Amino acid sequence: MSEKVTSIGLKGMEGYRVNVEVKSLVGVESVVIVGLPDASVKESKDRIMASLHSLGYSLAERRIIISLSPSEQKKNGPMFDLAMALCVLVSTQELNVKIPSHTGFIGALSLHGEIQPVEGMLPAVLSAKKLGLTRLYMPFDERLPILDFKELEIVYVSTLHEVIDHLSGKEIPQIISQPKEEEMLVSTIDFQQIIGHSYAKTALEVAAAGEHHLLMTGPPGCGKSMLAESFPSILPPLSREPQLEMISLYQLSGLTYPHVKLPPYRNPHHSASGVSIVGGGQYPKPGEVSLAHRGVLFLDEIAEFSKKTLDMLRQPLETGSVTISRTQATIKYPASFILVAAMNPCPCGYSGSNTHYCSCSPKQILAYQNKLSGPLRDRFDIFLSLKPVDLKVSEEKRIELSEEVRKRVEEARRRQYDRYGKEICNSRVQYETILKTSPLTTNQQRTLQQVGSKRNWSNRTQIKIIKLARTISDLQGSKLITDRSIWEAIQLNQRPSGKNRIENVTGWF
Repeated sequence: MSEKVTSIGLKGMEGYRVNVEVKSLVGVESVVIVGLPDASVKESKDRIMASLHSLGYSLAERRIIISLSPSEQKKNGPMFDLAMALCVLVSTQELNVKIPSHTGFIGALSLHGEIQPVEGMLPAVLSAKKLGLTRLYMPFDERLPILDFKELEIVYVSTLHEVIDHLSGKEIPQIISQPKEEEMLVSTIDFQQIIGHSYAKTALEVAAAGEHHLLMTGPPGCGKSMLAESFPSILPPLSREPQLEMISLYQLSGLTYPHVKLPPYRNPHHSASGVSIVGGGQYPKPGEVSLAHRGVLFLDEIAEFSKKTLDMLRQPLETGSVTISRTQATIKYPASFILVAAMNPCPCGYSGSNTHYCSCSPKQILAYQNKLSGPLRDRFDIFLSLKPVDLKVSEEKRIELSEEVRKRVEEARRRQYDRYGKEICNSRVQYETILKTSPLTTNQQRTLQQVGSKRNWSNRTQIKIIKLARTISDLQGSKLITDRSIWEAIQLNQRPSGKNRIENVTGWF
């Protein structure tokens, strides 16, 4: 007799339906698994036999063949244990129930029939929902958030015996997890703690509102790292779907993220390898760009990263995802993050400083600046040239709290979500959509052509200027792109070089 039971397999973040089929034959007691199983799946046969024996089921004089389809897709992990054990029981007529095809099972088995959590359960649950399953049996994991979907019923089970009872029509006690208290959006550094740098704070607010990438240049001690560390404090809390995406990525990488509502903040050292930044390995796992998904990736001393590693960032910065190709499979992970980078202006760090002497030659400075390739530098939206703040002279009437700035950022993002009909910010939206929803005036188009021709802007730079202007207008509450916002966008995109200074821009409006 041959029976089929549904489970979920993972290929990175993407899940696919796995049909478990069992054929029971007369012969020496044995279990064989086919369908490209890896070592962890092959070991499932011993766990299954031990679990069934511990529950009193006998496989004496039975040769069990388990097939996992699609057969051309390599299977990995112990997630199929529960589905295989149930399919064996149905095939041997130890369990006389009809299991619907829209019911799925995930979880690993212990030797005594207990069902244990495994890595990747959350992306498997999200994939089950997308695949149209209506019921899913799985073990409870306190590290996961409360899962409540209208289209998918989650049945938490702790033992194989409970699954059998529930399939047979008996009620089993469900695990009810108390919701955690709302987390406060706090950061180690608040905007109020940063003295001076009012223009830099404004630039960070624009970057947060539209998810624009930002590059800071300045001598050591001018506040680059402090500004970057304070940046997450003005980001809005994550909504439900981004939370689940983020937790899924951390679970696939074997990590735990404790603050599920806070956007992630990753700060890898410049000695990190390309694999650790982008992801990969023999068994591909998410890298830093994916762990920063929906949050911030801060690269301090970006010029000290290897050129090969930095060039790997070009794809995720452009597409919001990263593709890892291996001989066995090609895996795609989401990687939509805000890149905040900082670097010194020269190897010694004091080029252009009024307080320190720079010992670098022009050739050394040029070579240091060229560590960032043109295509990578062109993907930054905002450029900041910072100077040290004189604490004796710098006095602001009132320094805003991060909470106040965050409220403006949330309002600006809400305008973008309403305009585009989904949770997407100006920097991620298609250029055609920007022009359709916020057309430029004839005067604005002529101005951008004149400035772009004078500055030799690339097409990408001109598009970034328009998107920056749209974000600035959103912060100002304007439905259309204003002339003033275009001028401010040009200033924010102005690269820190004496040759790139724009004079009398306001006279063109």
